[in-house]
Amino acid sequence: MTSRVTLISKPGCHLCDVAREVIEVVCVDTGDSWSEVSIEDDPRLADQYWEKIPVVLVDGRPHDFWRVNPDRLRTALAQPITR
Repeated sequence: MTSRVTLISKPGCHLCDVAREVIEVVCVDTGDSWSEVSIEDDPRLADQYWEKIPVVLVDGRPHDFWRVNPDRLRTALAQPITR
């Protein structure tokens, strides 16, 4: 099963720590799955998102960067899955 929410992060990023906490809470509330990938593990992601970390994808599409708004994430997750 593919996660609905993906956090693109990097080690040592305090904004990533905050985003992770928001995503965990929202996904527990909504029952949706999430995963995390580091830009250090994927050069393509590093090239694409280096200055926007953390980046949140919903259904594989960019949703938020830098800061995650929990209400906005809940609203996105209430929509039908689009892939």
